[in-house]
Amino acid sequence: MDITLFPGKLSGSLHVIPSKSQAHRLLICAAFADGPTSLICREVSRDMDATAQCLNALGADIRRVEEGYQVNPVTTVTKNPTLNCHDSGSTLRFLLPIAGALGVNATFLLEGRLPERPLSPLWEEMERMGCRLSRPTANTIFCEGRLKPGVYTIDGGVSSQFITGLLFAAALIPGTSQIRLTGTVESRPYIDMTIQAMGLFGRDAEHLHVAGGFPYRSVGQVTMEGDWSNGAFFLAANALGSAVRMENLSPDSPQGDRAASHLLDALQDHITISAADIPDLVPILSVVAACRQGAVFTHIRRLRLKESDRVASVVAMINALGGWAEAEDDALTVYPRMLTGGVVDACSDHRIAMSAAIGATVCTGPVTILGAECVKKSYPHFFDEYRRLGGTYEQHLR
Repeated sequence: MDITLFPGKLSGSLHVIPSKSQAHRLLICAAFADGPTSLICREVSRDMDATAQCLNALGADIRRVEEGYQVNPVTTVTKNPTLNCHDSGSTLRFLLPIAGALGVNATFLLEGRLPERPLSPLWEEMERMGCRLSRPTANTIFCEGRLKPGVYTIDGGVSSQFITGLLFAAALIPGTSQIRLTGTVESRPYIDMTIQAMGLFGRDAEHLHVAGGFPYRSVGQVTMEGDWSNGAFFLAANALGSAVRMENLSPDSPQGDRAASHLLDALQDHITISAADIPDLVPILSVVAACRQGAVFTHIRRLRLKESDRVASVVAMINALGGWAEAEDDALTVYPRMLTGGVVDACSDHRIAMSAAIGATVCTGPVTILGAECVKKSYPHFFDEYRRLGGTYEQHLR
């Protein structure tokens, strides 16, 4: 599906979609609790459903209901499950160690760019601690064996998702385990989100020590907080002249992308921003930077391993919109230049598609987004909300 959007500001009220990052974590804790849990979320995404379906494959009974998810926990673990992660990196990286902790023979199915995204050093550490991993095909991973308790050592600078996966695994392994981090830890707020979710369900993971082998404590009902990552698109629209009132964004959230609020203010000037803890914000911050005084984004290497090579796709998006951006090694530079509109290939990356759409609100001409359906990954009704807030576009089915 391609979409052509026309210039024009947005206005109105928006109830921000529930946090995808929190949803993954709460679904996992609830699936291994000692009783049912109701997860309240007004809208779900493809990635959330991928984690729910994979947990069902492991033996949980998670059902979509009107208010979100009803989670009946695992009582009997499936010994030979097939887990379809689709293209969700969080689903794979969280559940691969969990499969190892459960000692099942699990086949993981991967789609999109997910087979290309790194699993090292998680792969090697799981094998060191008792699992055997293989790739029967380019799009599958097979996990067998069982993880043992002990000290897990992993580089904190590759992906916080590896650390989250090991924390979840440690909770299921009888005995006490510790996750020891080496190097520079990036995306620390996402690790804090995991610790918070585990604590909500009665499991202490502070200081990355976890006593495992017993179930989480069911909390009955949890309401998911709003997603700062997706709310950032409409905050950016406001920074560019729109007037969207947002509900459901907690100022006390552990979500790292809460930084969008002060970073958008800071972009009044030409600044340098480290992407180490906020890699998902770079596309939309780049759009705002182009419309203001420009910016330099550092620590961008991990962006090359997202749903797209997000360094290349951000540069291509800004340039396609009439701006000027360039990248080299570990820095992305966006120069101030009026955006005129153009044709943007979303590169199957939801954050590129949504960033281009917000850019369209200030372009002097229309913006066509190729492959706009990729927003389903995290925000299925993004364009419906865009139109409800006064945005105008035409949809073209291929």
